[in-house]
Amino acid sequence: MQETIAKFKEQLAKMKAYAHALAILSYDSETTMPKAGNAALGATMGFLSGEHYSLVTAPELREMLETLAQNREELDPVTRREVEYLQEELAKMERIPKAEYVEFNILLQTASQVWREAKNKNDYPAFAPYLAKIIDFSRRFAGYMNPALPVYDAWLNEFEKGMTMATLDAYFADVRAKLVPVIHAIAERGRKIDKSCVEVEFPVWKQRKLSDYLMDLLTIDRDCCAIGETEHPFSTGSSKHDIRMTTHYYPTLMLSSFFSVIHEGGHSLYELHTGDELIGSPLAEGVSMGVHESQSRFFENLIGRSRAFIELIYPKLCEIFPEQMAGVTSEMLYLAANHSSPSLIRVEADELTYSLHIMVRYEIEKRLMDGTLTVDELPNAWNALYKEYLGIDVPDDTRGVLQDIHWSMGSFGYFPSYSIGSAYASQIYARMAQELDIDACVRAGNLKPVCEWLEEKIWKYGKMKTPGEIVENACGAPFDPKYYTDYLTGKYSALYGL
Repeated sequence: MQETIAKFKEQLAKMKAYAHALAILSYDSETTMPKAGNAALGATMGFLSGEHYSLVTAPELREMLETLAQNREELDPVTRREVEYLQEELAKMERIPKAEYVEFNILLQTASQVWREAKNKNDYPAFAPYLAKIIDFSRRFAGYMNPALPVYDAWLNEFEKGMTMATLDAYFADVRAKLVPVIHAIAERGRKIDKSCVEVEFPVWKQRKLSDYLMDLLTIDRDCCAIGETEHPFSTGSSKHDIRMTTHYYPTLMLSSFFSVIHEGGHSLYELHTGDELIGSPLAEGVSMGVHESQSRFFENLIGRSRAFIELIYPKLCEIFPEQMAGVTSEMLYLAANHSSPSLIRVEADELTYSLHIMVRYEIEKRLMDGTLTVDELPNAWNALYKEYLGIDVPDDTRGVLQDIHWSMGSFGYFPSYSIGSAYASQIYARMAQELDIDACVRAGNLKPVCEWLEEKIWKYGKMKTPGEIVENACGAPFDPKYYTDYLTGKYSALYGL
């Protein structure tokens, strides 16, 4: 048994090395790679993904997993969970033909580059053929991985284990029923909030200084976490000692990067605080995208948009941007940071309207996956849903169907995680507030107690528990979206005097 365990751990180390290389290459392609390097990088990533596929589906790994599973009582908890997790992954991966797996990974690398150019040029037709191929692959892969499920359910399950369209249909119907009346009330009779004070020019080089300050405030270890710049902010990494996060700076939208850094900081904190016993293990990462987004949305919204945090950060903003902040009070900044109105861009959306942006994508993804919506019909469908859900006319595809990177990465089923994660975050915050004076910590500029609580309840476990177990461990009860709708209704009713 000890020999089998040793060989198993050696195989895991090889798999981790390839995953690490692929993650860093992907980060480089989004941040510093010259445009002409895309083809060569795509070929390299195709080769490495093929090697990784071979390791995961190797007959000797299957034999080891079977032997270890038969003797699971002799295994330590981490090894036992690794065996369970990899048996599930192997069952899905080995059904996908290797040639198709490699071809798909090369396609995604090319498609991401095409998407960036198409977005910048408002040229959806240039991206459409690549998107059509990605959708075709996604449908086939869903059939390979989990043929018993509808295509979209198979992908939802990849991002949030056990998630289904039936569950999300009910969830989104409830969210829409409770939040849309508040949105309408604000438009009809709410107080007017002016956010022009944060829409003047804030020099980008000074915004970078602010990012450094925010990362320090979030207790992010800069020896283990770097920050870069990209078209669409994201975080990645393959160990708690090497996390990469990114942001995008806009001269007249200072709050965009401000909240982007806090959001990606939440993702990074989760990975940076994985338990040491999981280092090198496939379990050493967030358990699901819903739980991961709960951490980014927790810090971005429940901490970052709180009055306590705005009052804390206000003097630093005045120090870094004395001219821009002249005449701007802490209360003006707080109101600007929490201004609510229907908008075009998801990543700039306020808390109250945010889930409507997710509903647009959810409805479209369902139709793309079941074949009732074609790639050619997609822009019109997108524009129609934005008009129906948010009452907005979409002026171009750059600010419409091309605004997100996710589909160029093949990430169908990811978007609902943002809304579910926001709902998880509200429930987690409510539970934490029973044990910790969160506002007092924030006002003191000491987020360490908040991070320690999250580490103990969520971060340290990696994939040792299921998403449901993690949420219940943190909240002391199963997931309940009522915390989310109650939080938003209460906050925005008070903000807008409803």
